Amino acid sequence: MATIDTRTQLLDAAEHLFAERGYRGTSVRAITDRAGANLAAVAYHFGSKAELLAAVARRVIEPINAAQAAGLDRLLARTPGPAVADLVAAFVGPLFDEMPAGAESGARTSRLIVTILSDPAEETRAWTGPAEDTVRDRFVAAFRQALPGLPAEELWFRLRGILAVTAVDRVNLYNQRPSTSGSGEAARDWAITFLAAAMSAPPTGT
Repeated sequence: MATIDTRTQLLDAAEHLFAERGYRGTSVRAITDRAGANLAAVAYHFGSKAELLAAVARRVIEPINAAQAAGLDRLLARTPGPAVADLVAAFVGPLFDEMPAGAESGARTSRLIVTILSDPAEETRAWTGPAEDTVRDRFVAAFRQALPGLPAEELWFRLRGILAVTAVDRVNLYNQRPSTSGSGEAARDWAITFLAAAMSAPPTGT
């Protein structure tokens, strides 16, 4: 049986702890203790706790971003101006795929996204790089074309809302461990319907 390397053990441990305790609530010692590594291992493999968070976040987000980009590519290949509901489906679908209800890994990914969105530590907002920015900017441009009257700040607020609603829903479903079909395809459809309506609402004040 292959031995998991120290770098991967640190990533696994940090992902669990950041999701459970947040950035400031997680010490380097707690991470190395959980990983079974020495205290200097984080500095050796990542440079700092902040860089470790960035590596954890990218490992979780990259598959989601890749699927989102592929979905947007398929939409744009069919039409230069996709409908809001189709854009929402391309953005939300990968979140459901990577955060399946009832799976501990999915709930952990959800909690980590909630942490990134809500943790007051600056490090949780400074981890993104060009790859993440590119996917975000492409979706912003597509939604801006579909919703030309929506101010840029309100558009970005609504996109953050998509992330928050989906992540919180996945955590809640895992905690409840439901046996209903609402945890699968039905929940995806509900989310797309609800979020498409929210995205399509008139700009505030009009």
